[in-house]
Amino acid sequence: MIKPYINITKPGIIFGNLISFIGGFFVAAKGAINWPLFLGSLFGVSCVIASGCVFNNYIDRDIDKIMERTKNRVLVKGLMSPEISLIYASVLGLSGLFLLYMTTNRLTVLLAAMGFVIYVFVYSLYMKRHSVYGTLIGSLSGAAPPVIGYCTVTAQFDMGAFILLLLFALWQMPHSYAIGIFRFKDYQAANIPVLPVVKGIFITKNHIIFYIFAFMIATLMLTLMGYTGYLFMLTSVVLNGMWLIMAFKGYKASNDSQWAKSIFIFSIVIISSLSMMMSLDFLISKMIGD
Repeated sequence: MIKPYINITKPGIIFGNLISFIGGFFVAAKGAINWPLFLGSLFGVSCVIASGCVFNNYIDRDIDKIMERTKNRVLVKGLMSPEISLIYASVLGLSGLFLLYMTTNRLTVLLAAMGFVIYVFVYSLYMKRHSVYGTLIGSLSGAAPPVIGYCTVTAQFDMGAFILLLLFALWQMPHSYAIGIFRFKDYQAANIPVLPVVKGIFITKNHIIFYIFAFMIATLMLTLMGYTGYLFMLTSVVLNGMWLIMAFKGYKASNDSQWAKSIFIFSIVIISSLSMMMSLDFLISKMIGD
């Protein structure tokens, strides 16, 4: 059966991360696409992300059976043995890093390895279960793909890479806090110390607004520092403004769960739209210029 081997890698997460990876790659390439480099790095990063997700499934199999949204995962339902999942995860991870080593540069391999270590060992194994700051640590690994895409092209960690890291890490926070609110009972039952469970929903709403503001500033920096065009900035201002208005409505929401779910869904719309705008920015700017 192939399906369990696909599902355990969390294809939705891989797809979302690859969109941001492509955005980072195209921002750095500025229209001069090295297609062998692009495809090699894309497949390599896919394998590393898939490996991290499989390891996460293995680590979380005890709490996954408690939480409603994860109770049907592959290891919980016994569709794959834990031992096989470890082998599978290891093969994926080593294959991905080897492919990156063969097709990209040392910085790209290092960043991919660091993102993997932070997600699997720092976040999944410890911070997620023991600290309210687990979300903050997890945001760093979540922000790795666009930075990896950027550094695959540039082979250096410059201001553009830093802004992308900041931008995507900041986005992760309201996105994750929204999940924590509308999946509050799940996290509470599994004894996972996410901010809504530890500090309460009102405090979490304050944090969501703060991080959306910070995210707005980071998106502006990308244009003001010359890495994207003004059409990207206009798109980000409009979408972030809508997101911020939605966030403020949380203070008057009669149903926190529904409100948080709308924040979560719109966060995906925003990051997908901005990643696509990053990818198309050079082409659009050139067309407008012509």
